[in-house]
Amino acid sequence: MSRELVSPDAFHAISEPNRRVLLDALREGEQPVGTLVEAAGLSYSLVSQHLKVLLDSGVVARRPDGRQRIYRLEAAPLRAVHDWTAEYERFWQERIVRLRHHLGER
Repeated sequence: MSRELVSPDAFHAISEPNRRVLLDALREGEQPVGTLVEAAGLSYSLVSQHLKVLLDSGVVARRPDGRQRIYRLEAAPLRAVHDWTAEYERFWQERIVRLRHHLGER
């Protein structure tokens, strides 16, 4: 991952499928890196790179626990993603209603 291509924004952070796998694992609660490595099926190095992007965007937070680093999901930065996608959900719901009306269904 080139530093020039990295953006500290939640949309960028969730754009990569492996990072979404990490986020899915963190929905279950705080996780150490080893658990995230197992969940993603990636090397420690790759998971660390993805976690760095997630940390920089604020989507995850990290705390020390002895020699381990524990990661947790931070929902607030994902609110912008939720709000944006909600507009498209309304768009598609309106389209479905119009299609049903056009087809004579109620």
